[in-house]
Amino acid sequence: MTAADSRYLRIEVPEERPEDRVVDFREVLHSYTREEAMLEAQRCLQCALPFCVEACPITQDCRGYIGLVANGQFDEAARLTLRENPLASTLCKVCYHYCEDACVMKGRGVPIAIRHLKRAALEFGNSNLEYVPSAPRHQRVAVVGAGPAGLMAAWELGLRGYAVTLFERQRAVGGQAGAIPHYRMPNHELLVDLQRFRNFDLTFVEGKSAGAELTPESLLAEGYAAVFLAIGASKAGTPGIPGETLPGVLHALDFLYDVNQGRPVILGKKVVVVGGGDVAVDAVRSSLRLSPGAEITMAYRRTRQESPAGEEEIRETEPEGIRFRWLLSPSRVLGTAHVEGIEFQKMEVTAPDASGRRAVRPIPGATEVIECDTVILAVGEKADLTGLSPTLGLKIGTKGWPEGGHPDYMTDLPGVFAAGGRSVVHAMAAGTKAAIAIDAYLCQKAGHSPGSRPDPFGEGHPPPPHPEGYSGPVWKP
Repeated sequence: MTAADSRYLRIEVPEERPEDRVVDFREVLHSYTREEAMLEAQRCLQCALPFCVEACPITQDCRGYIGLVANGQFDEAARLTLRENPLASTLCKVCYHYCEDACVMKGRGVPIAIRHLKRAALEFGNSNLEYVPSAPRHQRVAVVGAGPAGLMAAWELGLRGYAVTLFERQRAVGGQAGAIPHYRMPNHELLVDLQRFRNFDLTFVEGKSAGAELTPESLLAEGYAAVFLAIGASKAGTPGIPGETLPGVLHALDFLYDVNQGRPVILGKKVVVVGGGDVAVDAVRSSLRLSPGAEITMAYRRTRQESPAGEEEIRETEPEGIRFRWLLSPSRVLGTAHVEGIEFQKMEVTAPDASGRRAVRPIPGATEVIECDTVILAVGEKADLTGLSPTLGLKIGTKGWPEGGHPDYMTDLPGVFAAGGRSVVHAMAAGTKAAIAIDAYLCQKAGHSPGSRPDPFGEGHPPPPHPEGYSGPVWKP
């Protein structure tokens, strides 16, 4: 193999063997060594037009930190990473790396391992940095929801000198990131990220739900200058089929929260997870680890190619012994006092429509029953708007989160904003946009113009808005 040929092959990411990792929740993917990280980074072509950056919802300068890692400048790479990404320790474990999908090397071989190089930058460089707030604005903003969108908004606002109170309905911050299994992200990453916020005037209030215990109107009445609803799609969806309330039927997101919080979860020896997204995959892999020797099946109404789960997640799951069943749509859960099985309608794929997407349709009279004693429903989540006034004019995003109906995410109630996203990094991007809009709104009320994001490290030189060669985003919310 020539040196040119080797450039198209990724330095292998260290990974636990399937037979070892399925016995517990140990982390599956490990770090590069310094030398491996440098070799992998040296594959990068340092494109003049940074497609990787344009594909990133938060415009992370991945081209920049990769170049620094290639030269062994890990301190500088960590600093550059954290300049734009306050949740970098979390994202280097769980991001769906849209940047890699856009990498030029993907078309020639294997894309650069961008997410893993971010991890190398943080682990081998000095990442114990502190964010420095601007002079106090003497205004407090309420952020309802301490998930990725809320935390990113708190960072943006904190840098600009605002005081922020973060309300979270769970007993721990992180929002839906708190449901990510430990084999993907051990407990401490988010806490490591939040340590860098320690200079902000930031207050966390846990165990408080939007609508039920606080409303935007009540927060404004308490004196908050603005309110950001970052509540996401936190309510489990259901397929609306007979038997879905039987004992033995669990909802995937609640199940994953319970597992991560160490609460007891009872599973049987035949578990069927209904769904095809990342939450479904997390549920089947967690079930396998919690119920050794159990028969674990994941059933989805479309094909593998149409599954919304990340390719990396599916790839890691297959050798662990999970049984995948495609083109099966749930029709009813069987049983009397407890789950005894689940009946599916068999589906078939239609010809592509004008957009190129293939639909699925039922095969008349074709059904299948899978015997089981546990059913986990992972059929999507939706926003819980209980107690929130319809006069807010909230609209629902593509994956169920609420957002303001105006272009800047403001609701119909002045000073109240709402936004979310379909993944951790998309939610962070939404939080950024909302925080910038909140700053603009409050600056306008005060009679002055808003500024750009200040230097996060307080050195007085605001970072450039985009890396050299950047032409615009290529991603969708």
